[in-house]
Amino acid sequence: MAVGVLVKTCLLGALALFSTDAAIADTNPCAETGMTPYDYSQALCMSFVFYEAQRSGHLPDDMRVPWRGDSALDDGSDVGHDLAGGYYDAGDLVKFGFPMAFTTTMLSWGLIEFPDGYSTTGQTEYAQAAIKWATDYFLKCHTSTDEFWGQVGNGEIDNNLWGAPEYMTMERPSYKIDEHNPGSDLASETAAALAASYMVFKDVDPEYATQLLDVAKELYEFADNFRLTYDQSITDAYNWYRSWSGFGDELCWAGLWLARATGDDSYLTRVKGHWDEFDLESSAAFQFSWDDKKAGVYALFWLLDGSQDYLNHLNTYLVWLRDSAPYTPEGLVALADWGSNRYAANAAFLSLWAAKEGVDTEVNNEWARGQIGQLLGDNTRYNMSFVVGFGDKYPERPHHRGSSCPEPPEVCDFGWAYTQTGPNPHVLYGALVGGPLKTGAYQDVRQNYQQNEVGCDYNAAYSGALAALVQLS
Repeated sequence: MAVGVLVKTCLLGALALFSTDAAIADTNPCAETGMTPYDYSQALCMSFVFYEAQRSGHLPDDMRVPWRGDSALDDGSDVGHDLAGGYYDAGDLVKFGFPMAFTTTMLSWGLIEFPDGYSTTGQTEYAQAAIKWATDYFLKCHTSTDEFWGQVGNGEIDNNLWGAPEYMTMERPSYKIDEHNPGSDLASETAAALAASYMVFKDVDPEYATQLLDVAKELYEFADNFRLTYDQSITDAYNWYRSWSGFGDELCWAGLWLARATGDDSYLTRVKGHWDEFDLESSAAFQFSWDDKKAGVYALFWLLDGSQDYLNHLNTYLVWLRDSAPYTPEGLVALADWGSNRYAANAAFLSLWAAKEGVDTEVNNEWARGQIGQLLGDNTRYNMSFVVGFGDKYPERPHHRGSSCPEPPEVCDFGWAYTQTGPNPHVLYGALVGGPLKTGAYQDVRQNYQQNEVGCDYNAAYSGALAALVQLS
């Protein structure tokens, strides 16, 4: 889980599993390519294998993760809607809409900006499939103009149980935002995700893309007309994905993506209003993440408006990252002790994007290359990658239910997961784990969910950064 720490209690008794006659093969579907200094191509391929492992709902026949099966097919039945699909958020089995939407926006942005990195590695269709798995789910969740289902599953219930998603029997309540209980940040980020996804699919499937854009417009209006942070309406999200930055940055973010997708300058006018209303001029950026979009707002606003003011804000952030931000002793920019790797990857993506747009190109490219190098193995303390299955040494015990569970009929519960100290029975190929503390300390321990859990948002900008480095190579 990305934010908040709740005690995970061990439950007595075993989860009944079905039997199987043979163990499932666990091999890396992504071949090495020989690219140096790191095989960005293989790492990019593996990142989309990770997203397949996170899928909820009815799985397609072309799955490359043989130990995953259909799950949570009844999601939404408690409210009379089909809410099956989407992604499990992290090592848990909740579908949190807010970070899932940011994940989708960033996967789309990477594909939009660095298409050659995807095409030369044969990953374009896999990236599109990863995006569409989320957007199909978002369309299901938008059940009326001002109604959106933003979460399925309860964080506390989920964290009190351990087991593979295919066999879970716990209650999975559905939570929504509407005009009586709004969620401007959630609606805005989903609007951004759908607008960015429109740009991905407009030349591939114009009818589908138009549907995405229409819903994006409705969600942006919903977000602007009925204002409240979503965690006041979906209160279970407060302990997990609290909206620390408020919703002003998301209103800007959504408006900018709609302006880019449509070419309609009226969205830019509205974004300027949000910028002034929420005083983003004087609100410094430190992280770029599922919660705080300010650094991304600087980038898109400058791209679409051309004002030096927005470029100055972006440059200030990038210079701060290079010269003043804290670092681990090994050289990873250390913006948080929880999920440090994803913050570094997000910042690296922005640096690569800025370099592509001509902003201190050599300096920004090299800084970002160094940060991704830290993730892929360029750290002297552990001499390992932080990506499961990548390189000669990598995390073998990620905090992740599905990959930690042995094949049936063997039991998988807290007793198994927290007392079995060996590697996870299945390799969660491509997953970027949370990463080291600011001190550089890291533990490959399943119980250490702060450092060794995975998350859909962890791999999102990271994927785009890999594609950028492939394109540069």
